[in-house]
Amino acid sequence: MTTTPDARDSALEATTTGASSHARGSAGRSLRLAAEDSVVVYVDLQERLMPVIHDDAAVRQRARLLGYGAQQTAVPIVGTEQNPDKLGPLVDHLPDLCRRILPKMSFGACDDGLPDLLDDVAPGRSQIVLAGCEAHVCLLQTALGIIESGREAWVVADACGSRDPRDAHAAFARLAQAGACVVSAEMAIFEWLRTCEHPNFRSMSRQIKEPRFPSIDS
Repeated sequence: MTTTPDARDSALEATTTGASSHARGSAGRSLRLAAEDSVVVYVDLQERLMPVIHDDAAVRQRARLLGYGAQQTAVPIVGTEQNPDKLGPLVDHLPDLCRRILPKMSFGACDDGLPDLLDDVAPGRSQIVLAGCEAHVCLLQTALGIIESGREAWVVADACGSRDPRDAHAAFARLAQAGACVVSAEMAIFEWLRTCEHPNFRSMSRQIKEPRFPSIDS
């Protein structure tokens, strides 16, 4: 069945702009991600939640691709799990990628200790790269908490989702207005790589061209 472009595509079209190699924003923040300053946070991509998420297979695939890119560029990964006794663990092999997983009951992970976890796992890193569900609830509130904590929130739109894509679209628009950068998984990965001379560029490029993961697509 053919569908109209979903909320992730619309959000990227609405919020993405180019930047020169050394450009900085009006608040002094970098306009590009840097591997040495980034941390990935998987927000509540859990076994009993994902089946009700719109286009969940694509969301899971892009989340896994983001994790692979983080591994290839030495970007640490952590995760959160909302009420894990009810919603289960993170899907696929995402737990294996995470240095720590924060169980939580609050919708916003910052209310349950995410800033302290980030200080412990990746001290000094200020670019928090978020992927998760639901985009308009836990992902949104976590990203707003990240901004309130003085860090930068970079929301990977194609690795986020909601049951209704209209909710996701509203979340991305609100986050952009609040100061988050809305990006795609490939944007993040290529900004981490920075150059085709990166030692892992060729293997990462091959993975991007054929981003299929047996745990997701078979």
